[in-house]
Amino acid sequence: MDFNFSEDQQQLRDAVRRWVDKAYTFEHRRAAVKAGGFSRDTWAELADLGLTALTVPEAHGGLGLGAVDAMVVMEELGRGMVLEPLAQAFITGAVLGQFAPEAVQAQWLPRVAAGESIVVLAQQERRARYRLDRCEAQATRNGAGYAVTARKSIVPIGDKADAFLVPALLDGQQALFLVEASAEGVSTQGYGTQDGSRAAELQCNGSPATLVTTDGLSALELAVDVGSASVCAEAVGVMEQALLTTADYLNQRKQFGVAIASFQALRHRSADMKMQLELGRSMSYYASLQLGQPAETRRRSIARARVQLGQSMRYVGQQAVQLHGGIGVTDEYIISHHFKKLTQLEMTYGDSLHHLGEVSARMRETAGVME
Repeated sequence: MDFNFSEDQQQLRDAVRRWVDKAYTFEHRRAAVKAGGFSRDTWAELADLGLTALTVPEAHGGLGLGAVDAMVVMEELGRGMVLEPLAQAFITGAVLGQFAPEAVQAQWLPRVAAGESIVVLAQQERRARYRLDRCEAQATRNGAGYAVTARKSIVPIGDKADAFLVPALLDGQQALFLVEASAEGVSTQGYGTQDGSRAAELQCNGSPATLVTTDGLSALELAVDVGSASVCAEAVGVMEQALLTTADYLNQRKQFGVAIASFQALRHRSADMKMQLELGRSMSYYASLQLGQPAETRRRSIARARVQLGQSMRYVGQQAVQLHGGIGVTDEYIISHHFKKLTQLEMTYGDSLHHLGEVSARMRETAGVME
């Protein structure tokens, strides 16, 4: 099996890396955080690069590329800790492409691909505790259409989005709906998040909605798995940059007249950071490669990947701060932002303890038994 990236994938990586290095410097990011944590102009730049169209089928104006291409992009965006949640475009493309009626696909996917409409997943409820099968939102039939009443939390750029993918119970069964931000009864309350990005509380009060699918749980599981694979890839990019920044600091900082990179204890800790990065990278590859598998296999694989990525993110983030000493916790220095980004990613779509429970629940009776 060939594990090398194709020439097209390498070119894609290079193009995104050049954009991050040139257009998304640390100073640019700090300014974006102060401006609210999201920029339509930056989203338009991502669209101009073709990234919002990456996984949208060609029949609907997209590039029709796959999970590995999305992984490559998210790694590079992670290097710059880009605030704009491009993963939401990947989620929307996957869910609408596999579950939505053709008319809904034709209406929304070209707009998502062009970057004209931002559709985000709004699934988190206060009592759910990361459980996807727990849903209190309600949907009713309203003439020829549907109406949704729901309260969702921590919706990515919720007060800036154009529409939402909202799970809700329809006749006692979880379905998935698309609710436009401009619909009657929709309100949002935006706020900044720990890593400098933006989220919102979403309230729908009998809001008109478009039915995506009555198999809402399966669609939601796919959405969260695509999001989790994106989290893994983004985390790899953040960890890689944190390690490089730490190595540069150790080579520049001197004590007793020599660079502290020469101290054996610090060299060992740097080596452990590199090991955790590579463990995380391999499991990120695993997660992306498993997205096309049947649901049970895919869910089990994503949970495994998230357990390892959670361990890697926590270790690399903590060591990076500690090896920098006091400067590592200052807002003016980039490593503190790496740490905050990794901390938030570790809890996105379920923290490590949740995913460890998922791995345990999905273990087969023959786990660990040699046949």
